[in-house]
Amino acid sequence: QVQLVESGGGLVQAGGSLRLSCAASGRTWRRYYMGWFRQAPGKEREFVGAITWSGDSTYYADSVKGRFTISRDNAKNTVYLQMNSLKPEDTAVYYCAASGRLSTRGTEYDYWGQGTQVTVSS
Repeated sequence: QVQLVESGGGLVQAGGSLRLSCAASGRTWRRYYMGWFRQAPGKEREFVGAITWSGDSTYYADSVKGRFTISRDNAKNTVYLQMNSLKPEDTAVYYCAASGRLSTRGTEYDYWGQGTQVTVSS
């Protein structure tokens, strides 16, 4: 069992930055690939990016590539999503999730956090 808790969301102006954190617990969480997803009102959940269990590889959606960076600190049981050059269209609830495989599909993630709201004003 893995428990995930996101934090760091908030209100920011366009062009600004935020760093989201995902605190993980559970004996085996370090073996999981970690992903970030987001869901805007009235839209489907969208893959943002993912990181391998070792942290040596990351993958991003085209919409955030070059602006967002995922990292993980297994010693601190935390995964991060650094978001720079934010745009109003980045406004959404952001979720971290854990999967036994590297995937862009939310259905392949076994554990989810409760989400944290990110609002980008124009």
